[in-house]
Formats: sequence, structure tokens, C-alpha cells
Amino acid sequence: MCVKGNQESIKLEEEAYKVTKWVISESPDVLCLQETKCNEKQVPAEVRTLPAFPHQYWHSPQDKEGYSGVGMLCKVKPLNVTFGIGVEQHDTEGRVITAEFDKYFLVTAYVPNSGKGLVRLEYRQGWDVDFRAYLQGLASRKPVVLCGDLNVAHQEIDLRNPKTNKKTAGFTAQEREGFSQLLSQGFLDTYRHLQPDTPHAYTFWTYLGNCRPRNVGWRLDYFVMSQALLPHLCDSKIRSGALGSDHCPITLLMAM
Repeated sequence: MCVKGNQESIKLEEEAYKVTKWVISESPDVLCLQETKCNEKQVPAEVRTLPAFPHQYWHSPQDKEGYSGVGMLCKVKPLNVTFGIGVEQHDTEGRVITAEFDKYFLVTAYVPNSGKGLVRLEYRQGWDVDFRAYLQGLASRKPVVLCGDLNVAHQEIDLRNPKTNKKTAGFTAQEREGFSQLLSQGFLDTYRHLQPDTPHAYTFWTYLGNCRPRNVGWRLDYFVMSQALLPHLCDSKIRSGALGSDHCPITLLMAM
């Protein structure tokens, strides 16, 4: 959203228009964004002025421009909004916004990527421990809904080529175990709860190798919720037909 330059700007405007048009047609109560790569002042005007979302919150890195970042756009003003998870080494990267509503907390998160060559795997493992503790703390007060690019394909069914990616960021044993640990603490993966055996359901496709048309992808984006909210779960969808990014949107429908 924040790249400058002639051809890039034109392409960017076209993609932003497509995404904005899709959001307007869907009209969600809350829109969660990850990897925005810009600070609040750099958010395009067509996003900042969306009349359906008068309450907007943005969290970006303190020292790295064009990196990480999350956003949350709400129709109804939350009771309270916080930024980060209370751990300085994580919070400087602008990865988490939490909004408190009457019956639940909503968290949007962009989980760190372990990187090429797994150079940040050790950091990622520390993040998983700290983030899990943060979510548990919230859940001790009221139920939690987590929406995010969690940068992990949990099971072999969640990526096209599991055998060749076991040492690739997003599918290491350590990352998968970190997600399993989260689920063991009273949370559930809403999509897999409803679609336990559905194959080829992906949310990310690299731009290389014509992967999206061939559906060679990964499921990296999730709605995770406290099990206490299960009676309110209506549907959890992967919207693979919506274009505008190397990820596709996911939607959660709840009756609250």
C-alpha cells in the first residue's frame, strides 16, 4: 500500500481499488488487516475514509518502515483497544491489536515469519510462548477471537507439498507444535473444526511459478477462537476467489 514509483503506484492503486470494492460489498462488522507495511499516515485515503468503518486502529513498527504492521477497522467502537502484547522485543515490530467488545476480545495478529534459512526460528519459538501466554491472559477474562496471518501450516493437509517443506519456514516441527500448544489451551481452529478433511484449502500462494492458478498454496491465515464461543460459530470461510494480494481473505460468521 505504500510503495512509491510510477508503474508500481498505478498497480498499487488498482489493487487497492479491487480490495476496497470487495470490502464494501462484503460489509463486515470488523475488518482485520495484517502485513500492512505502512504507518497510519501512509494508509490510503480511500481506506481511511471508508464511511462503514469510523473506528480505525493501526499498529506499525517503531523503527522499520515498510515492514510488518496490522490494522483493525470497526463499525462499532470497541470498549477498549490495546497495541502489542506487553513484551517490548515483540511490540516494537507492530504485530498485534486487541479490541475488547461486550462478549469477547478480538485480536488481529501478524505472527513473525521464521525467515529464509530459518534465521528467526528461535525468535519465533519465543514469540509463540509469549503470544500464547498473552491470549491465555485475555481468555481468563472473557472469550477470545484471534484473526491473523499466523505463518504456520498446521497439518500436512494445510499445504500442497508437505514432504518437501518440512524444513521450510511455516512448516517446521517447532512452528507446528507451537500452534498445537495453543489449541491445547482451550482454543480451536474454526475452519478445521468445520472442515476437518477438506483438502486444497489454502490462503496463500507465492507469486512465483504461477502458483495461484495451479492452487499450489498454504493455509497460513486463521480464525482461532476460545472453545467457549463454539455455540456462536456459524461459519468460517476461505475466500479464495477474492484477488488483490498473495493471500486471500478469510471470513468468520458468528451469532452473538
